Amino acid sequence: MSTGAEDLRRRTAELLAAHPPATTDRMDFLRARFDAGLAWVHFPEGLGGLDAPRALQAVVDAELAAAGAPDNNPRRIGIGLGMAAPTVLGFGTEEQKRRFLKPLWTGEEVWCQLFSEPGAGSDLAALATRAVREGDTWVVNGQKVWTSGAHKSRWAILIARTDPEAPKHRGITYFVCDMTDPGVDVRPLRQITGEAEFNEVFLTDVRIPDAHRLGEVGEGWKVAQTTLMNERVAIGGARIPREGGMIGVAAADWRERPELRTHDMHQRLLRLWVDSEVARLTGERLRQQLTKGQPGPEGSGMKLSFARLAQEISGWEVEFLGEDGLTYDDWTLRRPEGVDFTGREAGYRYLRAKGNSIEGGTSEVLLNIVAERVLGLPSEPRTDKDVAWKDLPR
Repeated sequence: MSTGAEDLRRRTAELLAAHPPATTDRMDFLRARFDAGLAWVHFPEGLGGLDAPRALQAVVDAELAAAGAPDNNPRRIGIGLGMAAPTVLGFGTEEQKRRFLKPLWTGEEVWCQLFSEPGAGSDLAALATRAVREGDTWVVNGQKVWTSGAHKSRWAILIARTDPEAPKHRGITYFVCDMTDPGVDVRPLRQITGEAEFNEVFLTDVRIPDAHRLGEVGEGWKVAQTTLMNERVAIGGARIPREGGMIGVAAADWRERPELRTHDMHQRLLRLWVDSEVARLTGERLRQQLTKGQPGPEGSGMKLSFARLAQEISGWEVEFLGEDGLTYDDWTLRRPEGVDFTGREAGYRYLRAKGNSIEGGTSEVLLNIVAERVLGLPSEPRTDKDVAWKDLPR
């Protein structure tokens, strides 16, 4: 018998009665919530869920918010929640699920993503980081780049080449990497904003036990597709209220600065407002589709829309504010825990939005995915598809 809304309300009330938020340690409450199956209700029982419909998570969240219960700071652990967790759930062993999912959800262990490389960004399957097996251990050497939050992470999802004789998509294996290994060197990568929210990561003789492999040897590209599809939904499909996010900030600027208004700026703002609302409703529909399974290529369309709108809205805001739009609070090198598109000044939003069309899959690559997998258009000719990775020009 499936779990319904009333049952979830009852379970939530029992959790709150046994662990009152006002007197319970935050981490103890989060652990208890996970054990009660109220972390992500659509996950299996024993893994933070109740095998309930995904849409019913909103019932639990509303009850807990009304009671003043703490959350798990999802912005801080977004990569773990949105990318690592669904991949571990889909491809991990029972032992891996029980080891990793609970501290991931509570935020006791932060995760990052070791995918992109200096020579393998848009063409991720061309990656050169090597993993060589020695008994029950894999020895990994290589370099990764654009790694958000690597400086604060305990674990990383990592793809590495295990068979250079195979074509590039078929010689990759997926691992969970311990970021505390002495062979992991994390270096800040300063961005146009002045901050170093990203990192480059050097891997030198990093030893990963085979027990930390996700999926079969050589099938890492298949596993990585689950990660990438969830990543694009996480970036482009976040739930926001009407006139929320960056368009809300731009609309507030318009209302608060009537002396700066022009007809042209008004027309452009109206178009951006409508486009933002269309994107918001499309994201809602996509999340409803997720209740029936894993995300598909449609998430790439949402991420494309998010990147375009973020850049256009931030550009409009800087232009509208004139001199005030050029101000910037602090250029000191900092290593923030996340991106704040609404709590900073217009200059920050304008600069940071430039990365939206690169991170999580470049817009050019996502356009191809939408064209081929959503619209059914012919694939681009690929001369490297059946060529061994070691024979490809680099």
